[in-house]
Amino acid sequence: MTGKGRLVIGTRGSRLALWQAEWVMSELKRLRPELDVELKTIRTTGDRILDVPLAKVGGKGLFVKEIEEALLRGEVDMAVHSMKDVPTRLPEGLHLGAVCRREDPRDAFVARDGEIRGFRELPEGAVVGTSSLRRASQLLNARPDLRIVQLRGNLDTRLRRLDEGRFDAVVVAAAGLRRLGLARRITELLPPDVSLPAIGQGALGIECRTDDDTVNALVGALEHHETSLCVKAERAFLRRLEGGCQVPIAALAGISGQPPRLLIQGLVGSLAGERIIRGGLEGEPEEAEAIGVRLAEELLSRGAGEILDEIYGRA
Repeated sequence: MTGKGRLVIGTRGSRLALWQAEWVMSELKRLRPELDVELKTIRTTGDRILDVPLAKVGGKGLFVKEIEEALLRGEVDMAVHSMKDVPTRLPEGLHLGAVCRREDPRDAFVARDGEIRGFRELPEGAVVGTSSLRRASQLLNARPDLRIVQLRGNLDTRLRRLDEGRFDAVVVAAAGLRRLGLARRITELLPPDVSLPAIGQGALGIECRTDDDTVNALVGALEHHETSLCVKAERAFLRRLEGGCQVPIAALAGISGQPPRLLIQGLVGSLAGERIIRGGLEGEPEEAEAIGVRLAEELLSRGAGEILDEIYGRA
């Protein structure tokens, strides 16, 4: 551990990121009350660049790169991330020591007008704020009349801009609202057939150095096996598609039944939402990654590859 037996957790500085890191800290201290734990906030590139769409400034690694560098330098012992921000390939020397129990993975529709009860009730031409190409593609597929406007910033900023009247509605992760005690702001939880979530949405990951046996043993106790398998399937799907924030890609896996079966839904969409290739696959939970890869290959064979080529300029 970092200096004098103290455990240092690296985190972004937003209210939600701090809540997540503090939750991990409290869980570790619940298991080991004698632990001396502190948080170290690290400003990432994604936190600094707020006036440019994520797709144009580098994608997923924007929210973790500086924290991973601090990990590799030994300045922090672990990092707490939202799994939807974590690239599918980690730097050499780092790994996910634990994936914690998932919150609600769905997207939340938040309307400004209290009379609007759901997404389908938005008036024609309504302005919806989101920073996600994945959300924009699916919302436009369902409602081509909508005007989707770029909305970056932390959760508090997004809600404030909604309340100021800049948007008729915003779409954000339900998990963040719930964790910050803002579930009352949710107008509607969007079903997966309207807005399939981001890979890993709602799950927290703890990144550690692979050779730090002490820290790995500590955080391993926070691993939630079912969530971990589901997130592995989703990340394998994304990795096979070689996707990032530049492409509307979504996936959600779940485990149910007796004996248990893992079911994953996934999609690849065009930027304007006029074309979406969607599918699902199920199998043994312990084969999670192989199932994710197979679903990706199925969608590629049905036309997802053409969409990816167009977006990446390979066509």
